[in-house]
Formats: sequence, structure tokens, C-alpha cells
Amino acid sequence: MAAQFAAPLGLERAARLAGLLHDLGKYTPAFQRRLAGSNEAAPHSIAGAALVRELVTGRDSVMAELIAYAISGHHAGLPDMIAVSGGLADRVKEFDATRLDPIWKAEFTPNTAHLVPDFLLRSGGTYLEFRLAFLGRMLFSCLVDADYKETEAFYSIVDGTIPDRSWPTLTNILREISSRFDSYMAAKVNLDTEVNRLRGDILRHVRARAVETPGLFTLTVPTGGGKTLASLAFALDHARAHGHTRIIYAIPFTSIIDQTADIFRQVLGDDIVLEHHSAIEEQKFEQRQSRDKLRLAMEDWAAPVLVTTNVQLFESLFAARPGRCRKLHNIANSVIILDEAQTLPRHLMIPCVRAIDELARNYGCSIVLCTATQPALDARHFPISKPKQTPSPLALPLEGRELAPDPDELARRLKRVKLAFAGNMNNSELIEAVTDEPQALVIVNSRKHALDLYREGQQVGLEGLVHLTTRQVAAHRRKILADVRTRLKDHKPCRVIATSLIEAGVDIDFPRVWRAEAGLDQIAQAAGRCNREGKRDPATSLVTVFCAPDYPPPSEIRGLIGDLGRMAAKYEDLLSPAAIADYFSEMFWRLDDKLDRKKIMNMFDIDLANPKQGTNFSYRSAAEAFRMIENGMDPVIVAYDQKAKMSVEKLRNESIPNGLIARELQSYIVQVPPLARVRLLANAHVSFESEGLRGDRFAVLRTDKLYSEETGLIWENADYLGLEECVL
Repeated sequence: MAAQFAAPLGLERAARLAGLLHDLGKYTPAFQRRLAGSNEAAPHSIAGAALVRELVTGRDSVMAELIAYAISGHHAGLPDMIAVSGGLADRVKEFDATRLDPIWKAEFTPNTAHLVPDFLLRSGGTYLEFRLAFLGRMLFSCLVDADYKETEAFYSIVDGTIPDRSWPTLTNILREISSRFDSYMAAKVNLDTEVNRLRGDILRHVRARAVETPGLFTLTVPTGGGKTLASLAFALDHARAHGHTRIIYAIPFTSIIDQTADIFRQVLGDDIVLEHHSAIEEQKFEQRQSRDKLRLAMEDWAAPVLVTTNVQLFESLFAARPGRCRKLHNIANSVIILDEAQTLPRHLMIPCVRAIDELARNYGCSIVLCTATQPALDARHFPISKPKQTPSPLALPLEGRELAPDPDELARRLKRVKLAFAGNMNNSELIEAVTDEPQALVIVNSRKHALDLYREGQQVGLEGLVHLTTRQVAAHRRKILADVRTRLKDHKPCRVIATSLIEAGVDIDFPRVWRAEAGLDQIAQAAGRCNREGKRDPATSLVTVFCAPDYPPPSEIRGLIGDLGRMAAKYEDLLSPAAIADYFSEMFWRLDDKLDRKKIMNMFDIDLANPKQGTNFSYRSAAEAFRMIENGMDPVIVAYDQKAKMSVEKLRNESIPNGLIARELQSYIVQVPPLARVRLLANAHVSFESEGLRGDRFAVLRTDKLYSEETGLIWENADYLGLEECVL
């Protein structure tokens, strides 16, 4: 089975060898006694790892090392070669081969020849260490997914159950779902505005490019230009043209994933789309398919179309745990749409870009970087000035791979706003400005600023005032956004005070927007919430950029503001593709070594001058360091409705696993500063549910008055001041 999973990757021989040897350690007297009922420890995962390095020699020896990592980690996870304890090197040294019953040699003969895949020989030496480490993770995926499924099959016989893994293959349904897409778009045709006509032009042009050779693409379309459906159309047509086996749509934030997944289900059908992210609500699938089927599909990504998050996708690509890695081989040969590509985290930009390049170069993926603010990763932005100079790790071969028709012309024709720079504006001045606008959006850089501004707006009686930040749980934010859309549509007063969570991908249209100073990409995203449908005069659809002197921006945003200032001195139209590309180039040059702040790339090393030294890969350390969201916050569960309360009650049932309940509660979490949670715990406003059973994993709000739908969780003074003053 491992060989079957690995065959499309060119790793069939190596995966077969890994599958044959992974449980070799069971050929020991200790394990045989355990089968007979003994309780003695009988670890078995190191024997095959030690032996494969002896069996394989010559050019294939590097593949033997990758197989050794996979075998040794098939239960506990991929290890580091060198570690304080439990490193692969030390474990192999400690292994005593004489404990193995030699009868194994009579039962099977491993084929150790020709293990190096052809694509590795073609790839050359650039970033070879990273490529080998990536290959090792793919090999590990094939092994552990086969191991899980064989175990599942055995227990299915024992229990008399049949796992529901009956997802259709993309190849078999492409004609049908493409027809559904065409019918959906035909019913949606609306040529009443210039924006809608342009959306139609963009869609036709993108679909015409679907026959292009697989690989990397960009789709650069201003916000509101129909990128979501155009990119889905490309994925469907491209998969039909080139035989891709899966479509993966990755979105930066869980706050907008429901919106996209619902669109895809409307277009393609309920039984085609799998939604997989941390905030998934399993209950909403009960009428459509069993939760067991959903859970099984999330394990290995077997569904033909997936909607997921960047966090789920990229953290899986750098994971070490078997459960997280088993899906990786199913990512190969996929069409992957990276929505809002500019949101890839700066501190992990280099490893993310290297993973994108590797998937496209060696694993049959076509990847579309889809955004209004393209992050300037075209290799032409990183010219090589010296012979034999190593290309920049950010450089991707994107020349001639733009799917949109003339991004510069699109930006001009889809220009729907005017930027204005207002200088300093305090809260009173902001309140006065939005008082004259019945529908207005103000976006600030911190939750504190948003709450203070909202309260000042309440004090002066601003009608239709709305507060939207991550103080509120995701379940409430969805309700708030639905209400905001209704107010805007019905032309009712609607003045929203929000943090940046409203910017990327939230389909919402205000006549006026104010944005606290930030990077140009954030300003452009904020502009996408103004006159989105192009029904107003761009000259009066103002996006006012202001400085908030009483709320200094965090250090990372201060640097981006400086980059913005330099672009403002060079470009008349700051929202043009040229200005945005220049901005990103400037930012990448300035940040430089901070684009791989955790030094992930340095965690995979091999001495090419002395191959006998072997690999020194730190899989486990890299997985621990690769965190796309570094908020330094601690979760508090707000069980404000009956559904959440029932999930909290489940925590008292020891038969229900942590992971299942955690998924149910994800939409009811507020992230708070660690010291604030300590104070909430000390004053009994928060306590750990079922601490004896669950430990400190589930911190639940007990003082309901600290939370409201309007303001969210107010934690600032929840210490010795007492409840009454805290609420005030």
C-alpha cells in the first residue's frame, strides 16, 4: 500500500522498502512475549531504521537515511538526527541487531536498488538539502497513511464495521462538476455594471489559460474582480486538461473560510467539497454525510475538492507527527489555489516559498498565487549579478505565468477608490468624521484602539455603531458580519469599528473607509472594502489613511509604514501593480534574514563534500518552530449558547477525545494575553474544566458578565478591582 501511494510521486521503490522494514523490530523475543500477554516494553520502530542503512550503499545511501527517519518515526513522529535525547543517531547506535530473529531473512528479501527518484537527479544542487528533507516527509506520509489504513482495515474486521471513505475521484466527476459550474455562472450573468462586465472578461481569459503547462501561476486581480470563481474555474479546466487528482483552495483566515466553502458547495455540490480547518463545525454536516466520513477525509484529504487554511496546509507540509503528515502524498498532483497570497507570514516567507516551489517542481502540483496585491516573488525581481550565484530563496519562475488579462489595465479599469492621507486623527476627530457618514468603516491596528473608539462612539450616540474584533468569538463575528451586510443592503445606518480581521477576503462594501497607517498591502486590502461593486463615483469613494498618535502601531507595522512612505514619494497611484511590486521588493530587501526568523532552512543539512557523514535533518525541531500564527496568546472558551455549553459538558466524559471537543469549541474561543488569563484564573472568572481529566487545556469563562456580543471579552481589569469595576 505504501508503494501504491508513492508510485505517482516516483518513490515507489523507497516506499515499498520502508513498508517492508518498518515493523522489523517485531522479530524479537520481547515483542513475541508481548503478543502472548506480557506487559514488558517492546519498542520496535528502530530496528528497520538501523538495518536499512546497512543494507543500502552507494548513491542510494541518502535514500536509506530518509527511509530510516520514516521508519523510526512511524509512531512517535519524524525525529531529529541529533537531539539531547531520542535522536535518530543515538537510537541507531544503541540498537542491538543480535536481538532480531534471523528468520526474517527467509521470509522476505528487501530490494534495495534504484531508490533515488529520477526527479531528484534532474533537480540539480540548488537547495538540495531542503528538497531531500521534503522528499523524506512525502515518503513518511506514504508509510504512515498505509500503516493507519492497514490497522483500520484489521479493526474493521474485528468490529464488523466498514469505514466510510467513499469520496468520488476528481477524474471521474470533473465533467459533471464542470457542467454544474457552467450552469451556475450562466444563471449568475449580470452585465449591469462595468465591474460585472470586467468579471466576465477576467473569467473567460483565465479559463482560456487552463491549457498552459502545469506549474506556478499568478492571478492578479483587484479586490472585487471575481478572483474566487475565476480561480475555481481555472482549477477545474486545468485539472481536466492535465489530469490533476485534487483541487485545494487555501485561505488565510478561518473568519472567511465558511464564505468560500459555502460558495463551492453551492456551485459543485455538497458531497464534493471537504472543509478542513481548526474551526470546523462538524454538526453542520450531519444532514449531508456522516461525521465519521468527514473525520476520515480530514485525516488523509481524500476528497476531490478541499477548502482549508494556510495554517493547515503549510504546517502540515512542515509537520513531524504521523497524523498530520499522512495527508501529504495526497497533496501531490493537485491544483492548489493560494488565496490572498500576500498574507503568507513574513517570518516564514522563505520556507513557505521553497515548499511552493518544491510542490510545483517535483510533485506535479499547479499552484496559483491569487491576490490583488501580488507579493513580488517573480525571479525577475531578484536578478543574479554574479556567475554561479545561488538564486534568491524567494525567487519563483513566474515570467509569462500571469492568468489575468493585463493586470495594469485591470487596476486602471477597476479603480474604485481614491486614497487620501489625513495625518494625525485622534478618536474625537474620527468620531466626528464618521458622524457625517451614515455608512462607514474604520479599521485600526489594535483591539484596544477599536474598543476605545467604539465606546466613545456609544457616548455620543452614533447610530448603527458596530464593534468587530477578535475579542468576540468567531460564532458572534459571523452573526455581526451577516447583520452588517443586511444593513448596508437596506441603506440603514452602519458604522463599523474593526481591526484588520475585516480586510482580507470579507465580501463587504462601504461608501467610505478610514484606515490607520499600515503597510501598502493592508491599505490596498482595506480599499477593497470601499465601493467594492463599483456603483459609486471613485472620486468620492475615499479611503482615508490616518495616523493614530495615541495608539502607536506595533514594531512590525512601523517598518511597513516606512516602506509605504517611500512608495508614496515615487508613485502617483499607490494601488497600481507596479507600486505594490516595488513595495514588496523594498520590504523583502529590508527584512532579509527575518524572512526565515526561526532558521527553518538551516535545520536540514548534509555535507555534500563528504556524503558519508550523512544527513543532519531536524524534522521535529522544524515542526515545533514552524508556526504560522505567533500571537503569544492563551485561549479562553466563552460558552455563551446551549451548543457551546453542551460541548463543555462533554469534557467531563472521559470517553470523548480532546481533539473532537476542541474542534467543536473552536468557534467559541477568545485569545487573551497570558497575564490577563492568569488574573482571570486567580479571580475565579475563568477556570479549567475537568482539570483532573483534561489538565489545563480547556479554560472556560465562568463570569458571564465579562462577555457581550457588542464588546466581546473584557479582561483588562479582571483582577483585584472586582467584578463591578471590571465590567464598567
